[in-house]
Amino acid sequence: MPNQSISRTDAEAIIQEQVIPTVLQDAPKQSVVMQLGRKLPNMTSNQTRIRVLDLLPMAYWVHGDTGFKRTSKQAWDNVFIDAEELAVIVPISEAVLEDADFDIFGEVTPKVIEAISAAVDAAILFGVNKPANWPADIVTRARQAGNNVAVGSNPNYYDLIMGENGVIAKVEDSGRMVTGVLSAMGMRAKLRGIKDDAGHPIYVSDMKGATPYALDGSPMFFPQNGSFATSIAQLVAGDFSQMVYSIRKDITVKILDQGVIQDPDTKEIVYNLAQQDMIALRVVFRMGWALPNPATRMDGDRVTVPFAYLEPASAMTDYSLTFTVTDSNSAAVADAIVEIDGARVKTNSSGVAVFHLRNGSYKYKVKKGSVSVTGTKAISSSNATQAVTLA
Repeated sequence: MPNQSISRTDAEAIIQEQVIPTVLQDAPKQSVVMQLGRKLPNMTSNQTRIRVLDLLPMAYWVHGDTGFKRTSKQAWDNVFIDAEELAVIVPISEAVLEDADFDIFGEVTPKVIEAISAAVDAAILFGVNKPANWPADIVTRARQAGNNVAVGSNPNYYDLIMGENGVIAKVEDSGRMVTGVLSAMGMRAKLRGIKDDAGHPIYVSDMKGATPYALDGSPMFFPQNGSFATSIAQLVAGDFSQMVYSIRKDITVKILDQGVIQDPDTKEIVYNLAQQDMIALRVVFRMGWALPNPATRMDGDRVTVPFAYLEPASAMTDYSLTFTVTDSNSAAVADAIVEIDGARVKTNSSGVAVFHLRNGSYKYKVKKGSVSVTGTKAISSSNATQAVTLA
């Protein structure tokens, strides 16, 4: 009789494989924008008002011993922070929870919080899915101020970022200093490729040690929560201390075991928790933010912003919205302030102010002195114009 033994195949049904009692996943990534920005006291209602310096007093030389002294004034403006809600519901069968050998909700909750952080960063930086009541995003504000740097066909990233007309210089032109830089992960390779005249890498001092990424002494961050929109910008730099936010309701987690869950679009009932023996994890977060941009001696009209960005190789598509402001006699009104969602542009000598916007509906305000006009204008994949009369 031939030699026989029990093989692995024969005993496969009774061999128990080892199961590691953890779930392999990346550590949750928190909001980088909220880390860099300035946190205000928590909101006590759905809207908070910030008083912002809008007009600076001036001083004048007095000519001669009996010259007349001139008068001046100072003025303030209101900037509002509107609280908006981020929320998600994760339903799961009770039977699945009972049969699982690890804490499913304990694994889900950190990733839901990470998703909230990513949504906040994307909305504030790039306007991605931003609530209608929130102000224009940082990149849009920088675009109106002319603080965008085009890459071109043969880019020199050192000059584009650090040069006289680079990203950092545009922030400094507004009278602010860069306190932080956010960039897509792909920028690391571009920075490593920058070399001096002798061919030595600028951003690597020791090939065997960690490379600290900083620009002109300001820390550089590479968000890993999926919020950085590479189709809109490669790099965003600015004085993040000027970006303020306030929390109306901190992240709260609640377990639901009663009620129904409806489809937000069709309103059809998707789950009946009690009838289907299900429970649901509900996570809610409410916050608001603003870029007050108070008047400074270098920007008395508040038309610049302390942020700038480097465009991608293929620049984001936007459309011009041209305002033509005249008085009741059809004469051009120069130096009127046109404001859209917090972004300001001053009219030129012909009474013209141009914005560069993506598709959407925008509320505008045109003012000069004590006279102002408000309205709404939509952008739909084409350039647009808007005539305004200041009576």
